[in-house]
Parts: sequence; structure tokens; C-alpha cells
Amino acid sequence: MHLIAAAQMVSTADKAHNLDVATRLVRQAASLGAHLVGLPENFSWMGPEPERPSAAEGLDGPTLSRMAELARGTKTTLLAGSILEEGAPGGRLYNTSVLFGPDGARLAVYRKMHLFDVDVGDGATYQESAAVAPGTEVVAADTVVGRLGMSVCYDLRFPELYRRLSKDGATLLAVPAAFTMMTGKDHWEVLLRARAIENQAYVLAPAQGGRHSAQRLTYGHAMVVDPWGLVTARASEGEGLALAPVDPELQARIRRNLPCLAHRRLD
Repeated sequence: MHLIAAAQMVSTADKAHNLDVATRLVRQAASLGAHLVGLPENFSWMGPEPERPSAAEGLDGPTLSRMAELARGTKTTLLAGSILEEGAPGGRLYNTSVLFGPDGARLAVYRKMHLFDVDVGDGATYQESAAVAPGTEVVAADTVVGRLGMSVCYDLRFPELYRRLSKDGATLLAVPAAFTMMTGKDHWEVLLRARAIENQAYVLAPAQGGRHSAQRLTYGHAMVVDPWGLVTARASEGEGLALAPVDPELQARIRRNLPCLAHRRLD
């Protein structure tokens, strides 16, 4: 068995501070025996929307270079939850998740496909697509813990993506997120457990959790869910870690005894 860790942060517009927090949490998780650590969506920067372009970087920029070195230094597989990546068409950005191996090599890059253009009813309206372009590729990669399917936050509401990842052999689904308080309190855990049950997969869900500014409050509750849909580790609010084991034998037994993936029909 391998330990995995979902980190929880309260990122702000202070990128240097955010990266220091991320580094500390990853090192802490590694010291506790985690083989895979996930950081949340927008782990490196959460600031005013008009300032997004100035916070964006390339894949070889300082933030991801530091994450590669962190993975190598801790000998962990590291999911850099997401950053704002420059270079999308029309002057927009991507919301990009990057997976690093324990040697610091870049294993996979996923760009968030479903963008958060909603009025959640808490007095705030979100229009992610005003600055961010959607990704177009479904991405999974092999890790020491299993085959990891990548997604980001709002993707969680679209089960078709996770079926594609499951069909591609994913045994672990990563959902780095920054759910709002309004949606998170009613939907976050339900959706994570549903994706785990539907795909008989582990779910690693790093999260933003706390007060980022006067206008932004996120739900938190980073967690790990097993293939039976049980929450095996959970954070609450503020910085922290949710650590839990991945048991391939348990997963194989669930898939063997309740073979719903094999019973799936499209006709």
C-alpha cells in the first residue's frame, strides 16, 4: 500500500508566501510517508481577477520549476494542483495542473476543460472564461500509486470526463479544487463520493479552504475517498493535510465483486 496526501491551503495574492506554504505541506506529507501529494487549484496565487495576467507563468516558469525541485527533493510524486498558465489563444490563460514524478520529471499536463461561469447565489458571479481558455485533452498518467486521472475543480460536475479517465485505466482520480462555500457545503463531498463509487476509484481531492480576501471564501474539506465511496481522510478549514492509504487489493476486490464497469452499456 501507498500513502497519498491531499493538501489544503488558503492561498492569497502573495505568491512567495503561497509557495512557502505549499513547500512546507509537501515536506510534511513526505515526512509522514506520503508517496503522492496533491496541492489545490490555484495553489500559487488567488488574487483579484483583473490581476490574473500578471500572475500567469509558463510551464518552465519559477513556480513549476520550484515544484519540480520539491518533488525531487522529497522523492514524492507531486500534483501541482493548478496554476494560471500563459499562452492560450486570444490572450487568455489556461488553468493548468501539472504532475511531477519523484525524480522531478514532468509526467503530465492537464488544462481544465470545464470553466466556472456561474452565479452561485452568494452574491458573487464567476466568469472564469473571461480570462481562461478551456483545455481540450483528457489526461491520465502512470504513477507509483496507480494510473492517475487528472481534473480540476468544476470538472467534478461532469461525470463523462471521469468515465473517459476510467476507460483509460485510471485507478485514482485527482480533483484539486477551490469550491465556494455556497456550493461546497452541499455538493463537494457528495460529488467526490459519487465519482469514486461510479468509477470504483480512489479520489484525491486537495482543496482551498478559508478566507482569501473580503470577497472570497472557500469551503475546504480536502479529502481522500476510497473506491467504495468512503471518506478515509479529511481536513476541515485552514491549512492542513488529509492522508490515507491506497490499497490495490481492496480496489481489485470491489471491482471483482461488483463489476459495474464491465456491465456498462452504451446502447
